[in-house]
Amino acid sequence: MTTLDSINGTPVIEEQVQEWAEEAARGYDVSRLKPRGRPRMGSEPAKVTTLRLEPSLDAALDARARQDHSSRSEVIRAALRAWLESA
Repeated sequence: MTTLDSINGTPVIEEQVQEWAEEAARGYDVSRLKPRGRPRMGSEPAKVTTLRLEPSLDAALDARARQDHSSRSEVIRAALRAWLESA
């Protein structure tokens, strides 16, 4: 039994690799595969935008996200929408 590597801390042995190869040779039911990637936010793929925050603003963002039971990204999007609508 030779250990090749690990997945999430569990050793992967040659026998497991052979089992996976045989499974792949039999073919997969694509309808049972787990969807990958992030869900769409609209009709188009979302664009990633990076911004830099000073530590106090970053801490306030974390606090607001916790308060709202939301993500940092959603808090930023909501604040940006509100600011743009008020302009």
